[in-house]
Amino acid sequence: MIATIEYNSKKYKIDLSKPLDISIAIDTTKENVNAWYLDDPKIFPVSDGAWTGSVQQGADVNFNNIQFNPHSHITHTECVGHITEEVHSINKNLEKFFFLAEVVTIAPEQVENKDFVISKKRQLQYALGNKKRDAIVIRTIPNLSEKKSMRYSHTNPPYLLEEAAEYLKEKGIEHLLIDLPSVDKEKDEGKLLAHNAFWDTKGAIRMQATITEFIYVSNKIKDGTYFLNLMIAPFENDATPSKPVLYEII
Repeated sequence: MIATIEYNSKKYKIDLSKPLDISIAIDTTKENVNAWYLDDPKIFPVSDGAWTGSVQQGADVNFNNIQFNPHSHITHTECVGHITEEVHSINKNLEKFFFLAEVVTIAPEQVENKDFVISKKRQLQYALGNKKRDAIVIRTIPNLSEKKSMRYSHTNPPYLLEEAAEYLKEKGIEHLLIDLPSVDKEKDEGKLLAHNAFWDTKGAIRMQATITEFIYVSNKIKDGTYFLNLMIAPFENDATPSKPVLYEII
C-alpha cells in the first residue's frame, strides 16, 4: 500500500506494506537481551487454586502474567522523567509518533581510558552534515545478531560522549534511537552526562524529546533517510516498551 505523506511542506511516498521493524522483543523461550544486573524477564500463567491459565493445562484461555523491566529487557522509549526527581510520563509527553529519521552507522572509537565512545566531530557531525531530521537511528558496528540476546551487565558497552548528545540537541534532533543499553557509560557515578545534555536538564527541559535504547537495525537496512513510526505501549511511567518501525522513502 503506497501512501503519500506531506511533511514540513514536502511530499513523500512510502510503502506501508514493507515495514522495517527495529525493535527487540521479550522472548523467554531463548536467551533474552539483558542489562542492569537484573534476572531475566518471566512470562507465566496465572494460578488460582486448582486453575492455571494455560490451555495446555486444561484452561479455556491462556492468561499470563509478564514480569520485566523496560530498561533491562526490551526495546524501550524513555522521557526526561527517567532522570528527574519530578515524575514525568512518556505516555503523556510523547504526543506524535511519525518522524523523519536518519539511519547512521557508527564505529565507536576507543579513547585514552580504553572506553569505546561515539563522538561529535569525528562521527555524528560527519554522518549528519547539514541534514535536518527529527530523529536519528544509530547502528553501531560490529552489528551482529547477538545484540538481540546480549548480556550487557558489567561489560562497559560503548556510549555517547556529552558533546555528542549536546550536538544532537543543538541539531534539533528530538528522538534518539540507539542499539545499546544506554546512551551513557554503564558506571559513571550517576552523572548521566549524555542523558542530561540531550534533554537539556540545566536549561529549558525538552519534555517532548525521547531516547530509545535496545534497538536492532538489520544490516539489510541501508543508511539514509526513512520515516519512523515510534509506537509505544501506554504506560504512565518514565519509560515504556516500544516498537520503532522504519519505512523506506520511495
